[in-house]
Amino acid sequence: MAHMAHYREAHPLPFVVTHWVNLVAMIFLIFTGFYIHYPLFGGVMTMARGLHIFCGIVLLINCVVRMVLAFFIKSAPAPGTRELVPDYKTWLPQRDNKHQLWAWISYYLFLRKEHPIAAKLGVPQKIVYLLIPLLIFFTGYTGFCLWGTTAGWPIFEAGLNFMGGAMKVRILHYFMMWCFLAFMCIHVYLSLIEGVSPATLIFFWKETPGLVYDPETMNIVGFDGMGKEPDCGETFKSEERAAVDRARVVEHEAISTGDAQHNGFEK
Repeated sequence: MAHMAHYREAHPLPFVVTHWVNLVAMIFLIFTGFYIHYPLFGGVMTMARGLHIFCGIVLLINCVVRMVLAFFIKSAPAPGTRELVPDYKTWLPQRDNKHQLWAWISYYLFLRKEHPIAAKLGVPQKIVYLLIPLLIFFTGYTGFCLWGTTAGWPIFEAGLNFMGGAMKVRILHYFMMWCFLAFMCIHVYLSLIEGVSPATLIFFWKETPGLVYDPETMNIVGFDGMGKEPDCGETFKSEERAAVDRARVVEHEAISTGDAQHNGFEK
């Protein structure tokens, strides 16, 4: 099956920027977190802690910014279309794919060869992506409970006591890092399972050709080869099928011409 076209409308530029910020912040958080938990060499602990705290704050702010922008910026509700809807609607159940949970799970478990044709985010993606902000906020909260500057604040001191003290919170905070690491690995795999087109769009804002999708009818309506106007109809067909159809057209025209000439002679 051909892939869907990937348009910039699916990921407006502000979302490309926030995605980059998420990636860079998480990478630094993971590496500095590993080092803080198990320093393999000395001399950089102060810098590692400072960078860890800074990237954690950046990640929290970026998460809030991304959530707010979802209510003010429009994006495409599905791949293969340039139509726009408020972005937050693409995170909620959509008419296109609210019935496709098992179909997507089957695809992820290799029980079906082709993924369902539907909205921009699959049903499992929506569920996971809605949980990610909660994980970010909770991980940030545990981090502030451990940071000496904020550990004494009432809101964080209460949480520290409720969770059983600094050691238990430190273990929980470290476990959350593994959750994010697992999410990143699965996210990268599922994003690239059918090619690099989604990655080139979200990282470099580069559009790629593919099938055109109509959200209104929930059907494939053509193929966009990235010309000035989307191609439709015949571009679905393979070269062999197209050649056969062209031969039939020529044959039909020849027969029509012959009939016309024959009728002229009769007259």
